[in-house]
Amino acid sequence: MRLLLDSHVLLWALLEPGKLAGPAATEIASPANVVFVSTASVWELEIKRASGKLVLPDDWLEALDEAGFIDLPIKRHHGMTAARLPWHHRDPFDRLLIAQAMSEGLQFVTADRFAAAYGVPVLQA
Repeated sequence: MRLLLDSHVLLWALLEPGKLAGPAATEIASPANVVFVSTASVWELEIKRASGKLVLPDDWLEALDEAGFIDLPIKRHHGMTAARLPWHHRDPFDRLLIAQAMSEGLQFVTADRFAAAYGVPVLQA
């Protein structure tokens, strides 16, 4: 399975794994799966850190590597797809993550109830 973690799921997986639903925790930890983390999530979380809304360990990016998560860069077609999505969701980061999951054939791991409205495969976190 190829998974894309939503930003909050990424935080849970790294810092609070007990918050993950059982099936999501199992699939994220499974060596049979490839787990992607979008550049958009890094951007979003660092913006929240800079604004004082989030505290992150200084070495959190290294923890991504240690967990074996794969970088998913933002490509031009991801931006175009995100802009053309129906307006079920207003958050630009979530729209971009959904567009990436759709474009790259990834299952989106999230607790966001709006994501499924886009028809993207969702694994509830």
